[in-house]
Amino acid sequence: MLNSLRSIVQEVNAARDLPTALDIIVARVKSSMITEVCSVYLRDGDNGYVLMSTDGLNPDAVGAVKLSPEQGLVGRVVVREEPINLEYAPAHPRYQYFPETGEERYNAFLGVPIIHHRQVLGVLVVQQTERRRFDESEEAFLVTLSAQLAGVIAHAEANGTLAAFGQQAAEAKFVGVPGASGVAIGEAVVIAPASDLRAVLYKPCSEIDVEIEFLQRCLAAVREDIKQVGKKLKTRLNREEQALFDAYLAMLDDASLGGEVTERIKQGTCAAYAWAEVILEHERNFSSMDDAYLRERAADVRDLGQRVLAYLQEEVQSCRVYPEKSILVGEELTASILGEVPKSKLVGIVSVKGSGNSHVAILARAMDIPTVMGAVDLPYTRIDQRQLIVDGYQGSVFSDPSEALSEHYSAIIVEEQALVRGLEALKDLPCETLDHHRVPLWVNTGLMADVVRSLERGAEGVGLYRTEVPFLLRDRFPGEEEQRIIYREQLEAFAPEPVTMRTLDIGGDKSLPYFPIEEDNPFLGWRGIRVTLDHPEIFLVQVRAMIKASEGLDNLRIMLPMVTNIPELEAAQVLIYRAYNELLEEGHKITLPPIGVMIEVPAAVYQARELAARADFLSVGSNDLTQYLLAVDRNNARVADLYHALHPAVLRALQQIVSDGHSQGVTVSICGELAGDPGAAILLMAMGFDVLSMNASNLPRVKSVIRGITLQQADELLSEVMLLPDAYEINVCVERALKEAGITRLLRPSISN
Repeated sequence: MLNSLRSIVQEVNAARDLPTALDIIVARVKSSMITEVCSVYLRDGDNGYVLMSTDGLNPDAVGAVKLSPEQGLVGRVVVREEPINLEYAPAHPRYQYFPETGEERYNAFLGVPIIHHRQVLGVLVVQQTERRRFDESEEAFLVTLSAQLAGVIAHAEANGTLAAFGQQAAEAKFVGVPGASGVAIGEAVVIAPASDLRAVLYKPCSEIDVEIEFLQRCLAAVREDIKQVGKKLKTRLNREEQALFDAYLAMLDDASLGGEVTERIKQGTCAAYAWAEVILEHERNFSSMDDAYLRERAADVRDLGQRVLAYLQEEVQSCRVYPEKSILVGEELTASILGEVPKSKLVGIVSVKGSGNSHVAILARAMDIPTVMGAVDLPYTRIDQRQLIVDGYQGSVFSDPSEALSEHYSAIIVEEQALVRGLEALKDLPCETLDHHRVPLWVNTGLMADVVRSLERGAEGVGLYRTEVPFLLRDRFPGEEEQRIIYREQLEAFAPEPVTMRTLDIGGDKSLPYFPIEEDNPFLGWRGIRVTLDHPEIFLVQVRAMIKASEGLDNLRIMLPMVTNIPELEAAQVLIYRAYNELLEEGHKITLPPIGVMIEVPAAVYQARELAARADFLSVGSNDLTQYLLAVDRNNARVADLYHALHPAVLRALQQIVSDGHSQGVTVSICGELAGDPGAAILLMAMGFDVLSMNASNLPRVKSVIRGITLQQADELLSEVMLLPDAYEINVCVERALKEAGITRLLRPSISN
């Protein structure tokens, strides 16, 4: 049965649309399980479930039989969210007979839910006349297939296939991770990689003859290219190798690939998408053959497919038009792609791959563009020109949103704009509570674009300058003088206020294209201080550039990332002292900058006292610390709902870090996303953090909430939440406290959605 499962899954993934996938499922499951009926029921827009495909029941019942979750055994599967396996179904109290189906003669019943992101999208059912209970392996087989089908159905909801399949078009939600905060509503502009057969955008075609003529022009161009290459290589190839070019030309004929593609265009599909479908099908067929020679022909088919696709895409891409509110969508977006969109028209970004630390996410934050990264389930090739909502606070994307949802998010956008205007007056006011407790607010930066926004919003220093950003923007390691110039700009912009520069922090989800790090578990691997201590030549150049850049300004602070033990700190300090002494010997008039440690792994939490005794300051990286404490990858959308920065364990760790740091007389700051959350900022202030550092866009909001509360109120709130058992109750408690203080408008607007 395992071979059957693999085969069915492969066929379902290759299906061109949902109806085809459902037909494959019901036919192949019925055959593999040697049963008499297999059917699929899918959720419709009214919260009911409709028979959408069957092999064994009356075909006329498809689309006609509809039931609610309170009806029949299928409804029972929906409510229980687990399989129901019955030897004699009619005896079950929830059994309900639907005469349209002709199912009265079937006794055995096995139904399993089709679940995607905790929502029951449908039910997969098998039935049999013989009274018997399906065995454990058969049930497991069906459960596995239902999990596979869940993704196909979710994609169909998003790209509108269900609407064409007899159901109402429904909004669909896809979960990623926040890239840049804010909300955007607009039209999807999908950017697909050139000549990538698996990333061709689906577009319907109404002018069939024009599209077929376009295909023929592209095929003719490729034929000519192949003939020219064949002529150039004629004297260097033997007869067998020359035959490959003849084979290419033959495949392009109307009797072969060209003809197949033409037929699909006649069914209403654009040439590029039809071509990619046909090529991928042939590639799969060759790849699955037993004969080694024939398997190798799959590469030839793919090569030919890419050649033709390049011509098919060239004309389409050259005439791209960007709508007034463009939301850029792609599998893996780059800075150059962002640059192609007119600045006034780009309102949102969605990337299927990448994380909150990706280069695109960093640029988006600098440009104040709401962004969602890692939206892995988004069927991006089929949503071009569709309406989208991007929620950069929660990391959510909605396709074809309902009128109610659009109104909800439109109100948030208006509220955000009004709030930003209202907070501008706070720029030059101190960040202090009503009872005059002062809390410096610093910013996290990485680009020069961040500097202007930070100063405009009243930043009092830099708590985290990500030095890896200049490394990401190049195709090689920047030299010492290149780095010095970059660092000098940051230091001069904020002088005399302090600028905390984190030494090169690569690895994990931050990789340099010219210094690849391939690991099975990168977050627990070679990253941060581990890399730079193993490469002192890189570390020393960077530290020298930092210290030279601070000459005459003396506002530099150096921070070491991913420290897990005392020897790492001491080894890094030795190298920094060495670089400092070298520069003194070279005649530079410099002072030794303070050297601090980032607390971002559990080991550092429990050695915070010892680290503080040897360092000049501590700074908590709450993003990494939270993911390591909770064992939740913060860039994995599938477990995003388990990432809770206000988890009791995180709050207790933070409180311990502050206490241990202060016991050794050093300042303790925090520079993760938590510091930029208004509610969390109150708790951090009450814990005693000396500095809160955040993205510039969050600074006015945090300043406003701190100026609207007393330190005593903050202390009372902290005492209350530290006794609560889970993050949900803590969030509710914080929201209630802000409401009582009359400052709920400063909460993240989509927090309650």
